[in-house]
Order: sequence, then C-alpha cells, then structure tokens
Amino acid sequence: MTGRRGFALMAAFVSVAASIGLAVVAPASAAPGCKVDYAVPSQWSGGFTANVSVTNLGERVDGWRLTWTWPSGQRVTQAWNATVTSSGADATAVNAGYNGVIEPNASVSFGFNGSWSGANTAPQSFALNGVTCTGEPGTPTTTTTTTTTTTTGNPVPGDAMAQVAAMQPGWNLGNTLDSTGSDETSWGNPRVTEALLDNVKAQGFKSIRIPVTWGQHQGQDHVIEAAYLNRVKEVVGWALADGFHVMINIHHDSWQWMAAMPSDRTGVLTRYNAIWTQLATAFRDSPGKLVFESVNEPQFTGSSGDAQNAQLLHELNASFRDIVRRSGGNNANRLLVLPTLHTSSDQARLDELATSIRGFGDPNLAATVHYYGYWPFSVNVAGGTRYDATAQKDLTDSFDRVHNTFVSRGVPVILGEYGLLGFDRHTGTIQQGEKLKFFEHFGYYARTKKITTMLWDNGQHLGRTSFQWSDPELIAHIKSSWTTRSGTASSDQVFSARASAVTAKTITLNPNGTTFTGLRQGTAELVRGTDYTISGDQLTLTAAAMTRLSGSRAYGTNAVLTAHFSAGVPWRVNLVTHDTPVLSAATGTTGSFAIPTAFRGDLLATMEAKYADGSNAGPHNWTSFKEFDRAFAPNYTTGATTLTPEFFAEVNDNARVTLTFHYWSGATVTYHVTKSGSTVTGSP
Repeated sequence: MTGRRGFALMAAFVSVAASIGLAVVAPASAAPGCKVDYAVPSQWSGGFTANVSVTNLGERVDGWRLTWTWPSGQRVTQAWNATVTSSGADATAVNAGYNGVIEPNASVSFGFNGSWSGANTAPQSFALNGVTCTGEPGTPTTTTTTTTTTTTGNPVPGDAMAQVAAMQPGWNLGNTLDSTGSDETSWGNPRVTEALLDNVKAQGFKSIRIPVTWGQHQGQDHVIEAAYLNRVKEVVGWALADGFHVMINIHHDSWQWMAAMPSDRTGVLTRYNAIWTQLATAFRDSPGKLVFESVNEPQFTGSSGDAQNAQLLHELNASFRDIVRRSGGNNANRLLVLPTLHTSSDQARLDELATSIRGFGDPNLAATVHYYGYWPFSVNVAGGTRYDATAQKDLTDSFDRVHNTFVSRGVPVILGEYGLLGFDRHTGTIQQGEKLKFFEHFGYYARTKKITTMLWDNGQHLGRTSFQWSDPELIAHIKSSWTTRSGTASSDQVFSARASAVTAKTITLNPNGTTFTGLRQGTAELVRGTDYTISGDQLTLTAAAMTRLSGSRAYGTNAVLTAHFSAGVPWRVNLVTHDTPVLSAATGTTGSFAIPTAFRGDLLATMEAKYADGSNAGPHNWTSFKEFDRAFAPNYTTGATTLTPEFFAEVNDNARVTLTFHYWSGATVTYHVTKSGSTVTGSP
C-alpha cells in the first residue's frame, strides 16, 4: 500500500461473476464447486490494488492454487495472504501457511498491488487446483457434516448461541494486561491475584474478558516474551479454574501498530499472524470455555475509506480464523469472536461483519460491538445532562440493529465493553440518578435482545485489593437489571429554596413495568395520604411532610427517602435545601483558575460559554455547553468552580467570555472571564 495514498481513487469495486468451480486436490471423491470475487478498490496511473475472495461451494480443500490469465498484460508487484507468481500473462496464487484449508461454504481472501499500461481489464476466468471455475456448487460424493444456513445465509443457531448466553453477565479486567507499559501495573492497577478473580466470581459474573496488549512484549521475528506469555496463561488458568468463560484478545495493538495496515499491509499481517499463531499453539488444548477475540476496536489510519477498511478488517478476521482452526486441538471448534470496525453498531459496520461471517460459514463464531451510550450524555457535553428520550433512542436503536443483523439470524453477540465515557476520570461526571436510569435500561434492553454484556472496569468500579464497589448503588442497579427491572423517577433530587416557604413537591415515577408499593425514610414507612399522595405516575410529597423532613433546613441534603416497587432496587430521593449559588471575583492563570463559589446546597449540572457576539467559546465550539470535568469542574469541599487549561487553550485572547452555570435546582448564574496571555480575570 506504500505510495498509494497520494493518488486519486478512480475505480470502485469491479465485481466479476467469475465464480470458480472448486476442485479439491485430494481425495479423488471431492466435489468441485466454488466462486471467486475479484475487486479493484483503487486504481491510479500505472498501478492498482486488487482483492480476491475464494468461496468453497464444495468439499474441504486442504491446500489451494488459484490461476488466471491477465487480459491486458498486468503484473503483480506485491501480495499478501498468498504467494503470487507470474509467467508471461499467466498468474498463480498459492495459499499462505495459515490459510490453506477452505472448509465447505467458507472463504479465504488475498490481495495484491499490480501494474498496468493501456488498460486494466479484469480476468475473465479463474481455476482452482486445475479446475475451471463455473460458480456452480459441486455435488458431494460422500456423506459429510457441513454447516447448513438459513434463508438469510447466516449459520443456524447452535452451541455458539448457548455458550454466549452462558457468558452473561461478563466483566472486564481492564487497564492491566492491556497496559502499554512494560508491566501489568504500569497503568496503576496492582498485579492480578487469584483472590481478585474469586471475588469477581462471587459477584455473580459468569465470564471475564482479559484484554491483552502484546506489542511491547515481542522480540525478534515477533516472538512473544516467554515470561509474559506465561503470565497471561497463569491468569487465564486461574479464571478457568474459577469456572469463568474467559475471553482473551489482541487489545491496544489495534492503534499502536495495526492501524498502519493501509500503508504496511504485509508487515502488519505478518506481525498479527505471528501473535495468533503463538497464542493458538499456547492455548490449543485449553477447555472450550476459553474464547478468542481477534482484535479490540480495529481501526485504520490513512485508508481510502469504508471499502478498504472493511476489506482490511475482513483480512484480519479471516487470517485469525484460519490460524486458529488449523492449529487443531480444541481450537478446531473454539468460539471465536469477530469485531466490527471500531466495534461500532452503525448499520454499515454491522453489515460488513455480517458479510464476512456468512462467507466463513463457521457455526462457532460470535460478533462483538461496544456501547458507551449517546455521546453527549456519556461525557456530559452539549447539554446532555439527562438520560432523556434522545439518549434512550440511541441505545434502543443500537441494540435493535445488533439483534436484527446477528442474533435473530443465529449469530450470537457479545457486547464486549459497556459503560459511560465520563467514567474515564470518575463516575461523578454524570449525575447519579441519570446514570442509574441509563444502566437500569441498558441491562434490561440488552437482556430482551439476547445480547451478552461485559462491564468495562479499569479499576474504577471494583477495588482490586479492597474488593469493594466504589458505587454500591450503581452495581445494585446493574445486577438487578440482569434479571428484572427497577422502578425509577424523573429525578432523584427534590429541591426546596430556603429563601421561600416550604411547599409540596412532585416527581414523576417511572415504574418500568413494576408497581409502586410505598415510600420510606430508612425503615420507617411514610403514610400515604398524609405524607404523600399518588395520582397516576405523579408522586407528591405534602408540604407538611416536606417541612418535617427538612428539619432546620440546612443547605444540602436534609433527608433521604426510598421509593419501593414490586421488583428491583428501590429508588433513592434526596430532599435538598438550597439557595442560588454565589460566585465571586477571581484572578489566576490559564494553568490554574478557580472561581470562589458558595454553592449553598445546589449542585452544578453544566456550563455554557459564549463570546460577546453570541458565538460559542472554548472547546467543542459547535455547542455552547462545555464538557463536564474537561472544561470545568465543581469542588463542593473547597467551594470552588475550576476552569481547566483545556478550556482556556481554545479561548480567544483578550475576548470577554460570558459563562452561564446551570444548576440542578433550575437556577442559573452568569459570570465573565477574560484571558490575556496566561493571565485570567473573572467577575460576577
């Protein structure tokens, strides 16, 4: 692929209906039948790239040789996944060591760069192992066991579906063996212990995904360091001994070096194949509960677009599958997990992977995607403070697409990572009640769509040595969602202004198919009709109850109530006394600027930033609402609101910026800042 990026793309895929009749070299009773798809995704002056896919429509082929004649005198200059030679106008492609077997209804792919002059006419005929290709399936001469297909062309449900269902729910051992440093502790987590895995198992998880980054542990000829491979085998062994289904993969290598595949196809494939050849050998006799995932979040830098991305990923997945299956032992039928590009659930990406899986004709395959929520909500930017109808639709649309493309057609799906992107710093980026509504709905909807889910945990959820959850309320909702639904409400906060008289307050209940059964403070049951009333889905706390529960009305949470339902986890409701926050003048630098803030019981939801002309200021300038924790952050302990260096890095010099702080009570407060060089001044 070197040197191709600078050329204009001229030719789209050229399909040639030269479906080849596949002949098996041995035994003699083998039935010919296959097809070839020849495509030219890119062409430039004097050069082109071609992709060739060979599909077996007959019996098993063990070693293949594809031949064709160039109509226009073309020549092959570089090839991958096959050895291609020429004699005059005749070309021959012979399988690589890892892709010589083509099972019935399966495909192998190879590609090459070529040269042309005058014309670049596609070959009109192909032959496989000496038999001319006709595109017609062969007639089996012996009784064989082959994969049948549904009318949609997907594998019929089998053991893979059952195994993936048995893997629910799953957990990720994140930021550990996937660290890109020299050791599994280099990203701040301790070494894995048997005790950790025992505690994960005790939490009810049935599967564990162990992400592994290999690149920094490879030596000459891409050989994996023995000590590191043995460490991975040790952790995998502990997990299997605990009864887990275990999934290992190639993880951050996807962006470290595999992304260069468009410009270094041969180098990337060689290295990738070397890793999987070693892993297939190391784990070939491991029990069937060990699962292989080809690569995490595949991505490509400098490609020509979607078509090339799809082809490159297909080549990786095909090569992975061929290597594992050929290695024998339990790998012959081991569950293999294939990702979409970027592990995206966009329909185009799902369709690309579905095409690959149909071509493989392998019943022991699963698809994988990741889901971190509707992005504005997931990171709290662009005003995405609530798990509203838009955020909910993003989730349901995603899971519907995955279910309809794969699960309903017999291909199991593992949602290999899920969470919220705002968790990268801490779980407080997203307001607690809105966060809980997301996870409650997530677990329920994934369950209805028969998608196995694996919680991403890089150490921010379950303590690696304390074995305690950092947010017990969150994990309670996650666990509940595995089997039932929990009732929620429009908010988990009821605000009362101290500057005003106490009044009745109303929230909307979301029973989610359950029935509201009562309201409590601790173990004390509140009295319906006296302390609260119910009208449809409206729960109203009476003025008398609000007065009693608010006590002296100190700023902050005065009382905690729980709404109970017929199933699931109770919904917590905080009764909060507040007044509008007060912000004071401040001076500082772009590297350290904090606004003195008397929060007075209120809580910050989001911040807008605009210039005097009304245009948006700061990062993400397509929206006035800045990203929580990245551009600004409240500190309720010290009484300050911090504006970050990242915010000021994208603010115009000597331009007055009007900030509008939005609080969860509904209050808004404006503030002005001006950056002059590295100096910042601010005033109410």
